[in-house]
Amino acid sequence: MKRGKRYLESEKLIDKSKLYTAEEALEIVEKMPKPKFDETVELHVKLGVDSKHADQQVRGTTVLPNGTGKDLKVLVFAKGPKAEEAEKAGADFVGAEELIPKIEKENWFDYDVIVATPDMMGVVGRLGKVLGPKGLMPNPKSGTVTMDVTKAIKEIKSGKVEYRLDKTNIIHLGFGKVSFGTKKLLENYNVVMDAIIKAKPAAAKGQYIKSVAISTTMGPSMYVDQK
Repeated sequence: MKRGKRYLESEKLIDKSKLYTAEEALEIVEKMPKPKFDETVELHVKLGVDSKHADQQVRGTTVLPNGTGKDLKVLVFAKGPKAEEAEKAGADFVGAEELIPKIEKENWFDYDVIVATPDMMGVVGRLGKVLGPKGLMPNPKSGTVTMDVTKAIKEIKSGKVEYRLDKTNIIHLGFGKVSFGTKKLLENYNVVMDAIIKAKPAAAKGQYIKSVAISTTMGPSMYVDQK
């Protein structure tokens, strides 16, 4: 795969044989040549678990102290007083059954997160085939199926992120923007890693954290010493 000039320049800053501290890796991120947009800084954590087993799943949420740098749009499925509450709490879109054809037939996906009250899950469930593959299906484990819509909206807007294992037993997530600088990114990194470590399943045996890598959206990865 042919790499661009900026990627190759960034790669020169990295010693591939070295395990960096998270702080060192983030300092290198700051020195990398910048594209025309504010890149996301990404975390890739390989775990010593088997995602095929239900008792070894790793999934949860945490609120980043410095946010994600993204202004997330929230759609809330609710009715009556809960719909009014969602509007007051700053939801970008609020609705019920009338949104189903808009999503199914018009491919309407102008939002990043969906929150639903439990009584609306029968309606939202009809969209499973559409929302599931996009990772938009509300879930009690991620706090997006709840009666406390105010809390859910505020957390999402203030920097709540979800971490979950993929089929290759790796967690991938963005934890801020390059423009945040080392200090804020490090604070976010520590919060995410603490959450992942605390989420270790009881059924997991042997080494839990296999490897940790940090990269930017368009840049090369650096491996981090997680001891």
